[in-house]
Amino acid sequence: MFKKSLVAVLGILVIAVAFTGCAKAPQALVDSTKAALDAAKAAEADRYVPAEFKAAQDSLNAALAEIETQNAKFALMRSYKKAQASLEAATAKANEAAAKVAEAKEAVKNEVVQKQADLAAAIEEANKLFKKAPRGKESREVLTAIKADIEAVVASQPDIQATFDSGDYLTARDKVNAALAKIKGVTDELNQAIAKKNR
Repeated sequence: MFKKSLVAVLGILVIAVAFTGCAKAPQALVDSTKAALDAAKAAEADRYVPAEFKAAQDSLNAALAEIETQNAKFALMRSYKKAQASLEAATAKANEAAAKVAEAKEAVKNEVVQKQADLAAAIEEANKLFKKAPRGKESREVLTAIKADIEAVVASQPDIQATFDSGDYLTARDKVNAALAKIKGVTDELNQAIAKKNR
């Protein structure tokens, strides 16, 4: 009787050891996945391919949440297979995002180059319209303000170029878009004033 009980206890212990041995949190995989995301972020994937980077981050977060859920269970009931799958998916997504950065960055770079050309043309157009704008006592202050706006946009061009030259194409795009919006407002105002004069 004692021998049977001892065998049963030993059997349970062997099974328990086997289960707990297989059910350890995949810390090495967590670490390598975090490293993959860090590398993708260093490559600016979070800025140039934010959707892909977020997908990788979401997979990592899901894996970490699953690990916490499993850690809270009784040792024999833990399974980290789902977390491992999420971690592997996160690593793959992070690597994919990092690989797409160069192409996305080049596209933004080309966009900024085109918009800088558009800005130069818009400034030239604004200056032409300014010369045609109606002049009079009541329009003096308005014209002074318009001229200041044009000069502000012109003055912003070196900063846009410096940002572009630093390789921060997204910020350069934001700045050139702001300058384009401002100069468009100026040309719209001038066109309205000229049209009013010609009625």
